[in-house]
Amino acid sequence: MYSKLSMFLILSGLLFMVSCVNSRKAIYFNNIQDTTVNSSLTNTEPVIQTNDLLNISVTSLNPEATMVFNTPNITTPVSATSTGTTPAAGGYGASQLMGYLVNADGNIKFPVLGLVKAAGLTKRQLEALITDSLSQRKLLVDPIVTARFLNFRVTVLGEVARPTTLNIANERISILEAVGLAGDLTIYAKRDNVLLIRESGGQKIVKRLDLSSSEILTSPYYYLKTNDVVYVEPRKEKIASTSRTQQLLPIILSAASLVAVVVLHYVN
Repeated sequence: MYSKLSMFLILSGLLFMVSCVNSRKAIYFNNIQDTTVNSSLTNTEPVIQTNDLLNISVTSLNPEATMVFNTPNITTPVSATSTGTTPAAGGYGASQLMGYLVNADGNIKFPVLGLVKAAGLTKRQLEALITDSLSQRKLLVDPIVTARFLNFRVTVLGEVARPTTLNIANERISILEAVGLAGDLTIYAKRDNVLLIRESGGQKIVKRLDLSSSEILTSPYYYLKTNDVVYVEPRKEKIASTSRTQQLLPIILSAASLVAVVVLHYVN
């Protein structure tokens, strides 16, 4: 009898701590049917900003003349875990290329050319600018310039399985991909009120996004930009459940211990 009583108390406590969650609130795209969604996003190429780190490589028909323009792009060992990166997400290995840092004035120091304005340009525009400068000054014949971001990363925090910072090698990631790489939202996540924090032009842009609506597919914030932070808030059920657990667990353990002592007393 006492064994059944103790089991009843424990199960009752556990059931009381489990809160009910509306299943519709845990589903993505509640209002979407079979359809074709036309994206209104015409230009998702990121714009270079101050403090960005760029890898710029130059090639031409004359390798010896080209070498001087690739001097800063040397490889140094960097541990992926020490920088909080996810190798699987961004293809980040055990090494990282040193590149050109965009200074506070928006310039990079490029060999021979000197200061080159980079902030406010896309990669393609910067590539074209350096290519034209090298050609016009007759430093190289038919140069090919390639620029890449070395610091394209996004951070996912809050009610996800694995909060993390992701380094993105292909420089393009949607908010859904970022959430997936963070292990997906937990059952207690607020899918209709996900917070996006973005820095642009020296300002912080804060936007609330609804991942449960199909409108996210055409949102200008669907694709993330470098240094974006995605924060997923917990639902009230999670907060209430945590609070009840902290309050009731000592009581349940004390009751279970008392029942166990009584049972052992009568058995002996």
